[in-house]
Amino acid sequence: MLQMLTKRRLTKALRQTLRLLIIVATTFVGLLLITFLIGRVVPIDPVLAVVGDKAPPEVYEKARIAMGLHLPLWQQFVIYIGNVLQGDLGTSVLTAKPVTEDILRVFPATIELAVTATIIGVLAGIPLGVFSAVKRDSILDHITRVIGLLGYSLPIFWLGLMALMVFYAQLDWLPGPGRLDVFYEDIVEPVTGIMIIDCIIAGEWDIMKNAIWHLILPASLLGYYSMAYLSRMTRSFMIEQLRQEYILTARVKGVAEWKVIWVHAVGNCAIPLITVVALSFGGLLEGSVLTETVFAWPGLGLYLTTSLLNADMNAVLGSTIVVGSIFLGVNLLSDFLYKVMDPRAR
Repeated sequence: MLQMLTKRRLTKALRQTLRLLIIVATTFVGLLLITFLIGRVVPIDPVLAVVGDKAPPEVYEKARIAMGLHLPLWQQFVIYIGNVLQGDLGTSVLTAKPVTEDILRVFPATIELAVTATIIGVLAGIPLGVFSAVKRDSILDHITRVIGLLGYSLPIFWLGLMALMVFYAQLDWLPGPGRLDVFYEDIVEPVTGIMIIDCIIAGEWDIMKNAIWHLILPASLLGYYSMAYLSRMTRSFMIEQLRQEYILTARVKGVAEWKVIWVHAVGNCAIPLITVVALSFGGLLEGSVLTETVFAWPGLGLYLTTSLLNADMNAVLGSTIVVGSIFLGVNLLSDFLYKVMDPRAR
């Protein structure tokens, strides 16, 4: 009987794993199909981007055949999938280096910015959402909702420019664009690509301090947008939990109010909040494009913008695939954590 039960559980787990793999593979192929079609639809000739617009016809045709553009579209797509699965995203016209190498070089800066912004958003957004739900329709609640509304409404590039004008140009409280001051650049050898960690490894404390000061403004800006989203979602989750019977039961039993709120209610909100925080983190990776452009932050967003302005489609599509894959991975991770924390979801 025990062996039969174990076999059934194993069979069920294998089916669920197979179904998950099919969903992931289908989604990834769909992502590749979209990026592939975008690369073929945009009015940019990839051959001219390589050989130049003054190349003779025979050179143009030779390059076109070498790039496989003479093949049928479906065959080009199959080759494209094979190259991506091998980590080959093409060669950047702008840097003359493999796109994969470029992305590995710039992506740690985006991770550093997104992680810091997520921490700011979580530490500020979740408590604000909790207090807003507990003090529903109070002045605090209205202020929190207005802050959240502004976070959704204000264009991030405008807010970034205003922040630079006020805190850098006018008040001189924080440094300007860039990841470091000019005289600190190229001193610390990149190990992880995350400047603060590399400074700690190298023992360069002055440079680490300078890197933190440069990080404050763009991370706070992205953190504000994360806070607006997280506070709104936390408020909704908390209002739903505070209506449940177990909250009334706990209060009737004389449980301290702080424990009712922060242990029972917030504890039950933690499970859906995992998904919200994960999606917020993925959104920051995407939303960092404009922020990195405004603050000249040398990450994936600035790399993507520069490549787009220079018609470097291999770099643009490669960056798009990376961001889409991260979204997919973050969703899978949140689903896994959801099942780990909530036995009912297993």
